Amino acid sequence: MSRDLPPLNALRAFEAVARLDSVSRAADELHVTHGAVSRHLKSLEEALGAALFVREGRGLALTPAGRRLHESADGAFALLRQGWSDLRRRPQQAPLVLGCPGSVLARWMIPRLDRLARERPDLTLHLAASENTPDAALTGLDAALLIDQAPWPGDWQVRELAPERIGPVVSPRFAGFERLHDAAPDALGHEALLHTQSRPQAWADWARRNGLDAEAMRMGTGFPHLYYLLEAANAGLGVAIAPEPLVAEDLAAGRLVAPWGFVETQARWVLVTRRRTDDPRVAALATWLRGELAVV
Repeated sequence: MSRDLPPLNALRAFEAVARLDSVSRAADELHVTHGAVSRHLKSLEEALGAALFVREGRGLALTPAGRRLHESADGAFALLRQGWSDLRRRPQQAPLVLGCPGSVLARWMIPRLDRLARERPDLTLHLAASENTPDAALTGLDAALLIDQAPWPGDWQVRELAPERIGPVVSPRFAGFERLHDAAPDALGHEALLHTQSRPQAWADWARRNGLDAEAMRMGTGFPHLYYLLEAANAGLGVAIAPEPLVAEDLAAGRLVAPWGFVETQARWVLVTRRRTDDPRVAALATWLRGELAVV
């Protein structure tokens, strides 16, 4: 099995225990023994090298590692259940395969899937995450949701959805929060800034658009993907930079603050397809996505 994935049978048992809050109920749901579920949990903890549950009274409680894994597993299994249910209801129509960056999938698309299902039951999606820009042929995809800028491959039909707006965000848990909260933007020149390898130009772009010296920005810890960058920001590890829609819920909940607001960049949220695509679901999806991006 790939080391990029957990043992899947064990993960299924873990998700059931975390969701049902009981090994016995999980065993009943999965039609296996109590001992089999316990062995799956043990194998998953051994593969991870960390405990997922601790005893709490007569029951079990998730550890911090367990909570993080449950958040990921819960979303993944919800997608699987939805996809399987849709296929069983409408086997004659394959889902629309939509590619998007993993961070957009985790922080923006997944929280909206319930609403999409209610408002547009005709739009059944199969979501494929990738941090790499799709090839010109959009191999394996019907469409892709991207945050990018022209020029575009000549074989693409590009539907613009919204301008990209980016800005620095910081958690009230960050040690320097009080110092930065009411400071001018140039105060960031003294910070080691959290950044992501997938958008290395983001801080420099923001600095130029705020009249600051981009060369004076000092980079701190880097992360391979935006999702990890925002997890670090939420943990109070420093100041990050992000597209506004991906942090809107954190801002509304007070988990993050955007002291200097957001600025528009040259990039755009776009839905792209091959030019010869005439699937009416694509236009419907673009309309729905525009509506969602207009609500920040």
